[in-house]
Amino acid sequence: MTGTNLVVLVSAGSVEEATSIARRVVEERLAACASVIEHMQSIFRWEGQIKSEPESLIILKTTGTRFAELQARIKALHSYSVPEIIALPIVIGADEYLAWLEKETQK
Repeated sequence: MTGTNLVVLVSAGSVEEATSIARRVVEERLAACASVIEHMQSIFRWEGQIKSEPESLIILKTTGTRFAELQARIKALHSYSVPEIIALPIVIGADEYLAWLEKETQK
């Protein structure tokens, strides 16, 4: 996905964990921006059972060139053994915003 701008979704078990992960990856320039949404309910299959748990969602904006590092960092910071880390391509966006995103994720 190099050369592509991405929206990355990551769920976390608490708003505190989500905020901590979000702050760290922005500080480290792995993402230009992070938004944390509190109080969502996730329903999922885990170890043969249907589970329902409160979670928070992190919405990250980054570049394809930073995704591998971002993913590794999230895995290192996350409490889940299998954290949700999914990336969606940004198909189109405001030129100024996309330029800012690229600038803020430079090493």
